[in-house]
Amino acid sequence: MCAYSAPSARRRGAARLAAATLVSGFVAAGLMTAAGPAAADGMPQSPGGATATIGSLKTYGTAVIHDGGDDHQVSAGLFEMSVDGGGTLQTYCIDVHNPTQRDARYRETPWSGTSLATNKNAGKIRWILQNSYPQVNDLAALAEKAGVGNLTEQDAAAGTQVAIWRYSDGADVDAVDPRAEKLADYLEKSAGDLPEPRASLTLDPPAVSGHPGERLGPVTVHTNASSVTLIPPAGAATSGVRIVGKKGEEITSAGDGSQVFFDVPEDAGEGAATLTAQASTTVPVGRAFTSDSRSQTQILAGSSESTVSATSGATWAAGGAIPALSAVKNCAKGALEISAANQGDEPFTFELMDTRYSIAAGGSETITIPLQEDQAYDFTIRDPGGHAQRFAGVLDCRTHGSPSGTVTQTIGEPTPVMAGGDISSNPNLAETGGTSTTPLIAAIGLSLLVLGATALSIVHKRKDAGN
Repeated sequence: MCAYSAPSARRRGAARLAAATLVSGFVAAGLMTAAGPAAADGMPQSPGGATATIGSLKTYGTAVIHDGGDDHQVSAGLFEMSVDGGGTLQTYCIDVHNPTQRDARYRETPWSGTSLATNKNAGKIRWILQNSYPQVNDLAALAEKAGVGNLTEQDAAAGTQVAIWRYSDGADVDAVDPRAEKLADYLEKSAGDLPEPRASLTLDPPAVSGHPGERLGPVTVHTNASSVTLIPPAGAATSGVRIVGKKGEEITSAGDGSQVFFDVPEDAGEGAATLTAQASTTVPVGRAFTSDSRSQTQILAGSSESTVSATSGATWAAGGAIPALSAVKNCAKGALEISAANQGDEPFTFELMDTRYSIAAGGSETITIPLQEDQAYDFTIRDPGGHAQRFAGVLDCRTHGSPSGTVTQTIGEPTPVMAGGDISSNPNLAETGGTSTTPLIAAIGLSLLVLGATALSIVHKRKDAGN
């Protein structure tokens, strides 16, 4: 696994726990109150693409990370992921100081939502992926370019991971095997600059709105698949809502660049619907994968034919405010950006983090919500018809060596915590900074003490006011 037991790694893991326990708890509570008592019934939006569950390291060697005069050994190589709906992905990690959580769920994510957003060497990482193992599976040819006699798959995977870490984390790291080290040096020195690859599948925008009797949209399909299947909204047969093309014809499939619409009957009452697009394709090399369980960010090195999907939602009403809401992480700003459009004839008003927002009738606005690094968020916004849109995730924008700054601490220096259980049971997984659950219990206990002290303070103030 791409993690090791070092003070810096321990501090970052503990800071993540602290942020999740204290900060995100307060933020989620405040925003959910604004959203209403039944806010949790909304499903979080996703950017589209592949979703998968990570396994263990499959092909790897050993590397040594030099950190402040200390040397730490760590396994370096390829992870394997199982794609929802079918398919397999191979990935390297791009956050060496953050542990991988066992069986963590990952989703395809644009670079703007990861540490690559502010990494000037992101294009060089993609070049390495395109020009090394497993994309180059002729190991004899790769060895010749690197100037080594021969390479095993383990050497190739370790050398590639080491070269990536030097650019993703700015890490001082060497491969233990001399052949893998020579490959890493070759890749680092030869790396060019390649652009971010396109997403495997997205629908843009992820939300639209309007009036009954209109075609709501357009929603544009972006994909590298030859064709995508359009799955109509649930209950379409009874509601009469259809998915149509530009000319109003009902469609069940589309290609890259196609524009599709929600055709809502004129006599339809106030409502909402979701379109799902699905395809089978290979996910482009260089796509990033992130997890909301604070498992380290991965970058794609290879893909089998895999299932990918995306959704777009529509809301409609005869009058009043008719909002369309979506959100993306913006790591360059350290924030969540909420896009809000209102196709109604009255302003749409809502509150977030004690701030009141109003989107004028026929207007749109992008609202920037600053978040701390590693801060979890979970909140829901309801439209006047009661339809909920939930936004949930974790802002994970920096590696330990990111030039964008240090991690914000919300409490004093915490005790190291463990991620992923007892490492002794799996030699493929490196130590992640602890050997018992005691620090975790301590951190949770500390957060409960803070909450308890706050509650007592409020009670005392109320008593004083009564007296």
